[in-house]
Amino acid sequence: MKQDHHPGTRVAVAEQGYELTFPQTKDGYAQDEEWCEIEIDGERRRIRFHDYHELYEVPGLYEQIFYDHLKCDSPRTVCSLLSKDLTDSGIDPRDLRVLDVGAGNGIVGEELTKLGVETIVGVDIIDEAAVAAKRDRPGIYDDYLVADLTDLTEKEQRSLDESCFNCLVTVAALGFGDIPPEAFATAYNAVEPGGRIVFNIKERFIDDGDKSGFQGLIEDALEDGTIELKGERRYRHRLSLAGNPLHYVAMVAEKRRDLTVAE
Repeated sequence: MKQDHHPGTRVAVAEQGYELTFPQTKDGYAQDEEWCEIEIDGERRRIRFHDYHELYEVPGLYEQIFYDHLKCDSPRTVCSLLSKDLTDSGIDPRDLRVLDVGAGNGIVGEELTKLGVETIVGVDIIDEAAVAAKRDRPGIYDDYLVADLTDLTEKEQRSLDESCFNCLVTVAALGFGDIPPEAFATAYNAVEPGGRIVFNIKERFIDDGDKSGFQGLIEDALEDGTIELKGERRYRHRLSLAGNPLHYVAMVAEKRRDLTVAE
């Protein structure tokens, strides 16, 4: 729920050529209701942080908000957890065939290439993400699929099946409805048994009171042996607009068998 905004209690920040105005309230905003205003060519626009299609249309805006201002550290943290597991397990990163779900403009894909991963396919639900990835990080992805993982066409499903993925990575995309459990399961099931499943999620989405469906999905998969946990790390994902730490949990697991999501 968005908190009341008090006019005049705002801070303007000029970074990387954009003048951004961030609201300030006593209690802050719910994470999926945070926003800022940006001035481009004399026009002032308000953009909600979860309206990714608008963020990606402006080159560098996503990075300026989340990485420069809010100090997001998830791509590096999640990929470093994967790197440790690969080292411990004797797996060469060059042997990975990664499906990057919620790939956005390629920040996670870029981190994966730093690890030595050579084969990466991105998938996102909005065209603006694919355009931004090609614009901002050309050459990172071998292919980039714009698709709804809960409603794939036969051609899209065949493309996933034929890619023989042995690693799924999804960063900062679970729990807020951007990628529901059904979509996660579709991507997960495109990975070969024995492959790595790498993701992060806000703490409250794996608590007992979670209503998003991920708590039950992950807990059941661990308990019945569908996945085997290889590594876990609690860390500060980023700051909220109010300056408070938002903690997430990163996990690396080995897939044993496909997931089934109860309808």
